[in-house]
Amino acid sequence: MSADNAIATTEQGMEKALSHLQKEFRLTRTGRATPALVENVKVNAYGAEMPLKQCATISVPEARQLMLKPFDLGLLKEIEKALLASDLGVTPQNDGKLIRLAFPPLTEERRKKLAQDVKTKGEDAKIIIRNARRDGLKSLDDLEKKKAISEDDHKKLKDDVQNLVKNYEKKVDAEVEKKTKEIMEI
Repeated sequence: MSADNAIATTEQGMEKALSHLQKEFRLTRTGRATPALVENVKVNAYGAEMPLKQCATISVPEARQLMLKPFDLGLLKEIEKALLASDLGVTPQNDGKLIRLAFPPLTEERRKKLAQDVKTKGEDAKIIIRNARRDGLKSLDDLEKKKAISEDDHKKLKDDVQNLVKNYEKKVDAEVEKKTKEIMEI
């Protein structure tokens, strides 16, 4: 492994942590309904588990409501069962042709709990970033021991890795702040 590969691998690990955090935040409920909240709910369709987005169209007719229109009306009961089994905390309303999900406004207490969860997920992402740093620094130490890089290059590359950590931690903090603001908005 070369020094460039070690740095690139380290940065990839940090980027994965950030993209995972962003995906988690898309699934975190705020005051608004979004298709991301239900699109990956598993539905028992045709003898297999399928994500809801493959069984129905998901639309947002109002800020706090989702409307699910199954591609096959025979799946309506299975979709309803899957939604009841999920941890959405919302009861589906089935009218025989489509399902509506009405999300109640979040209470102040619930908003604070969600904001705390967001902060915790941000800290988890930072831990993953620091683990990527640890692995990257270990790779650089190994390269120095094998005399593949000089001591001066080793020090410079360690500084580069530390700068990557700082940049990615700033990005995580920005994502956490943005999501917290979105949650606390009434």
